[in-house]
Amino acid sequence: MAPDPWLSTYDDTHNLAQEIAEKIHERNRYLRNGENPVKLNVSLRSLMQNLKGKIEHLKESLLRSVSSRRITQLEGDRRQNLVDELLTKERQLQMLFKSEGVEPDVVRSSLMAGGSGRSARHNPWAVEEPEEFQGFGSGDLLVQQHRIIAEQDAGLEALSSIIARQKQMGHDIGNELDEQNEIIDDLTNLVENTDGKINRQTRNVKLVDKKSGSCAMVVVVILLLIAIVVVAVWPTK
Repeated sequence: MAPDPWLSTYDDTHNLAQEIAEKIHERNRYLRNGENPVKLNVSLRSLMQNLKGKIEHLKESLLRSVSSRRITQLEGDRRQNLVDELLTKERQLQMLFKSEGVEPDVVRSSLMAGGSGRSARHNPWAVEEPEEFQGFGSGDLLVQQHRIIAEQDAGLEALSSIIARQKQMGHDIGNELDEQNEIIDDLTNLVENTDGKINRQTRNVKLVDKKSGSCAMVVVVILLLIAIVVVAVWPTK
């Protein structure tokens, strides 16, 4: 059985995200050692754009699959969760890329990543704290979390609008199909009525032919009788 193209693309996207995380860690080591990471930064920008494009492709492909019912609703929800995880990782990677080599705090990295507190050395997904978050208290982090949730809500609203438009298109297509079916039904009834008329006319023609044959026989018999009578009464010499 051929692999699902969507899942193959997801695997490629997930691997790309992990590759970006590893390159960011490598870039940060360059910075800490006083080396120039220009080439790595150029490569990372290109990879980040590629990651964003792949995630958008996954979102659009998933929407088409759900709208056309090529996958079940349960599978659609599962894949949507995978896409949401990729979106979260992309935001984390963006923050990491902008952090310019700042060392992460283990506890805050676990909080931001939702992980178990393992160090970034063993967990490439552990989020390094960017400069903009340094010195933030729990209240400030909560504000940032609310902002991220608001962005996610906006994304969900946009997705909901797209789904609503797709649903309306489905209704319109269904109405059009209903109208076409009614036209086909009318044509079918017309053909059946015409066929019935043709059958009745055929029977009438056969009946006329049969009656015409009977009349011809009667005429022949009458002519024969007349001939016999004439011969019988005709005087002989």
